[in-house]
Amino acid sequence: MTEQNATSWAVLDQAHRALRDVAASVPPDAWDRPTPCAQWTVAQVLQHAAGDQQGYAATITGEGWPTENPFEPSGHLTGDPVALVESATRSAALAWSTVPADGPDVTTPLPVGPLAPWVGAAACALDAAVHAWDIAVATGQPSPLTPELAAALHEAAVQFVEPLRAFAYAPVLPAEEGDGPVEVLLRYLGRSPAWTP
Repeated sequence: MTEQNATSWAVLDQAHRALRDVAASVPPDAWDRPTPCAQWTVAQVLQHAAGDQQGYAATITGEGWPTENPFEPSGHLTGDPVALVESATRSAALAWSTVPADGPDVTTPLPVGPLAPWVGAAACALDAAVHAWDIAVATGQPSPLTPELAAALHEAAVQFVEPLRAFAYAPVLPAEEGDGPVEVLLRYLGRSPAWTP
């Protein structure tokens, strides 16, 4: 990670690194593969993830909004997908680097009202990290979610996910014996840890 992409939010830095690394390792013939996000291909998930990072940045800075609706990604990659992710995560990192941890609640693109800075930064990180997982499992890559990252994201997710359940997250999946922090997070977000294409 370059210095300009680093923030004071470790969870966000880890999530951004995961999304960049996974995007850079997608095989050239894998962009049309299905993903855990029903109805979306790998290309669409990547466009959505990049658009969401731009949305978080623009909500803080007031500029640089995504040019495409992140919730209606076209799946048509007209440029370098890795560059798209690099640009989006850089914008989000720079925006969040201006938000103090002990500052007032911050507005995000989420329709839940302002959030405590740590929750807002973790919400931005959750979006990047979980979509990195979606892309990874769809393209045969190892999971980018570490137990430590997943535990931190889950701690924040319980602060804002429930009001978004109707349109952004599927119902919670039942726990299974042996679940660790990664499985707990994925099931909480309605994703099966065992998903395969």
